[in-house]
Amino acid sequence: MTQPSEPKSSEPVFNVPPVVIATMAVLALVHAFRLLALTDAEDMQFLLTFAFIPARYDTHTVLEAFPGGFGADLWTFFTYAFLHADLLHIGLNLAWLLPFGSALARRFGARRYALFLLVTAAAGALAHLVSHPGATVPMIGASAAISGAMAAAMRFIFQPHGPIELWREGVGDGAAYRVPAVPLPATLRDARFLLFLGVWIGLNALFGLGTVSFGEQGQDIAWQAHIGGFVAGLVLFTAFDPVIPRGEFDTEPSA
Repeated sequence: MTQPSEPKSSEPVFNVPPVVIATMAVLALVHAFRLLALTDAEDMQFLLTFAFIPARYDTHTVLEAFPGGFGADLWTFFTYAFLHADLLHIGLNLAWLLPFGSALARRFGARRYALFLLVTAAAGALAHLVSHPGATVPMIGASAAISGAMAAAMRFIFQPHGPIELWREGVGDGAAYRVPAVPLPATLRDARFLLFLGVWIGLNALFGLGTVSFGEQGQDIAWQAHIGGFVAGLVLFTAFDPVIPRGEFDTEPSA
C-alpha cells in the first residue's frame, strides 16, 4: 500500500513581498509628485538637487551651479535612482523590479534587500562618474540598482529546487528562495547565466548605442551605470546573502 505524499508547501507565485510593493510605490509617488506638483522650473531645480551629475565632482566646475552643496555630493549617489524621465522609463524599471526584486527580497529580507539596492545604485553612479568625468547631463533612474538585483538573483534562481523550478511547476515555495547559492566562478560558467548575460548586454547595446531609441525624446541610456550595478550585484551578493554557502551546507561534520 502506497503512502500518500506530503502536500507541498506552497504560496502564490505572484505573492509580491511588501518591501517590493513599497519600493514600487515610492518610485511611482516621486514621479507623480514631479509631474503633478512641480512646475518645469521647480522640476529642473529638483533634478539638479537629486539627480547624479558627474560635473559636481569636477574641480573646474563652478560649485554654485548645482544646489545641495556637500550633502548633495553624497546623497545623489542614491537619490538619482528614485527619479525617472517619463512613464515609459519608470514602467520598464518597475516591470524588471517586480520579478527580480521579489526574488531578492524573499531571500534577503526587507532590510538587506533595501540596503543592497542602495549599494548597487551607488556602484552604478560610480561607474557613470568614471566613464563620464565632468558630464553636466543629469543621470536618473533605478536601472543600475535593478541590474544589481538581476545579477544577484542569477546566483541562486537556477539551482535545483530553486525559484525557476518552482515557477515552472506553477507554485511558490519560500524554501525555493533559500537554496544554497553556487560560488561566483561557477555562476560565470553556467550556460543559463551566460545566455541571460548575452541578452542583457545586447539590449543595453541596442539602447545605449542609439540603435533603438528610448522614450519620447530618445533619451540616452547610461549603460555604464547598468554594468556597474550588475557587477556589484554579482560580487557583493555573498556579503549580503543570509543563506549558508553551498560548500558549508554540503560539508559533513567532523567526528
